Amino acid sequence: MLAKLSTRLTLRRCAVTGAVGLALLATGLSTATNDAESDLHRFYDQKVAWSKCPGEGLPKDLQCGKVTVPLDYAHPGKGTLDLALARYRATGEKRGSVLLNFGGPGGPGIPEFMGGAEGFMDLTDNYDIVTFDPRGVGRSSPVSCGDGEENIDMPDDGNEISRDPQAVLTQLKKAAEACARHSGPVLPHIGTVNASRDMDVMRDALGDDKLNYLGFSYGTRLGAVYAAQFPDKVGRLVLDGVDTLTEPLAEQGVAGAQGQQKALDDFINWCVRDIACPFGQDARKAREQVVQLVDSMDEDPVPSAFGEPFTGQDLVGAMGQALYSEELWPSLERALATLVEDGDTHAIETFAGGGAALSRRDETDDPDGGLVDEQDIPLDNMPAALMAINCADDPDRPTGRQIVDNLDRLRAEYDRASPVFGPYRLSAVLMCYGRPRGTDFIRDEVKDVDTPKMLLVGTRGDPATPYRWTVETAERLGSSAVVLDNKGGGHTGYASSKCVHGKVDAFLLYGTLPADGSSCGPDEDER
Repeated sequence: MLAKLSTRLTLRRCAVTGAVGLALLATGLSTATNDAESDLHRFYDQKVAWSKCPGEGLPKDLQCGKVTVPLDYAHPGKGTLDLALARYRATGEKRGSVLLNFGGPGGPGIPEFMGGAEGFMDLTDNYDIVTFDPRGVGRSSPVSCGDGEENIDMPDDGNEISRDPQAVLTQLKKAAEACARHSGPVLPHIGTVNASRDMDVMRDALGDDKLNYLGFSYGTRLGAVYAAQFPDKVGRLVLDGVDTLTEPLAEQGVAGAQGQQKALDDFINWCVRDIACPFGQDARKAREQVVQLVDSMDEDPVPSAFGEPFTGQDLVGAMGQALYSEELWPSLERALATLVEDGDTHAIETFAGGGAALSRRDETDDPDGGLVDEQDIPLDNMPAALMAINCADDPDRPTGRQIVDNLDRLRAEYDRASPVFGPYRLSAVLMCYGRPRGTDFIRDEVKDVDTPKMLLVGTRGDPATPYRWTVETAERLGSSAVVLDNKGGGHTGYASSKCVHGKVDAFLLYGTLPADGSSCGPDEDER
């Protein structure tokens, strides 16, 4: 069964999934003309002017800056974008910078630093640590799909798409048009191919001959695309929680649903051992109660903290976020208890991303985009960017006939993967319908890279990026890839495993790589 969607609610649900999206004009990796390449030189002749970050209560040693990049790399003279950066300076002898991306796609880097970057401070022995808001994200020309006034309803019953497919497909197109209206000129130029080109401009503006990089989750896709485009500029590259480079969005959705269901089962097994578990002490019955809770809230949503309907699918999105780390399980248990016992969504909503936009961005905005003030970032920016980037990166676009013909099979496949996360994931994948084809560069060209050795970290119990993606991506990248097998759980390894943390730091600081195929244990090395 497909859940009822609206432009606003669909975006919020998609905020914590890894393979969903709104398609847009292909960002393209068409070969630029010689004139265009010549015009790019001016972007490589800038330095970052660092200053105190705006805002109250921020770390005093956190600095902010910006770099200017072309809106369209194929036509560098047709507008520019300012991209927001933040850094902590090296405390010892500086050897350069390490650029960080925390994933998403659609995740802004600067709030991660503002919220706490303690886990990365060992790197400041020799490096500035730098992060950024990618194009279309955060303070860097954020995209949006509107303020929630344009509710675009989808069918409650998945069979309705077979009964009246044209009506459903029309609604999907309307959702895409709303995103285009509210996002401004950056939307056709969003995506990983252009974001990786932006990183090369950053590298040069930071004064580094080579890019040293630590990317998590989606950030591994970004790092791999950079390596394919700029192999001679690769320094020490670490990819943690490795994303797929080849699977279409529909297959990624199934894998994500399976991973999240496994994480949910583990959480329930843990929860029922506690007398305070809101689903009782029987694991099988508890799993059934979760499904019933989601279904009942889809049928009869409860008021959210903002007064909007909070649906079962909103609950699924929030749980998916909380399940990324076992450290969040006690908070998730308490949040679910307040929801079940009191109908109070405040606690569970702290895990959910997105929401209604604070402001609108018109397609007639000046294409020479400066940094956006923090208070003017649309609240739906993160899920809107996630959808835009994922579909821009994927060349597959089902026709309306294909959707109708394959829906029953897809629904059964997603339901088998997870009775909780399957409908959520499938609804999100459908949002790519009818959009222009994404780039084929990632799938066709990001392979057999000729770079220095790079470190790939895969976690066996990762609910978002299955370990097999690490193995597959390593094989695809070729002899440059060195795999570290983290036998623990949770999404990515650097923050949860002392062993992984130490090996990554040793590589970034000293160039010391573990042997390919070496491992970190699941228990004794937890941070």
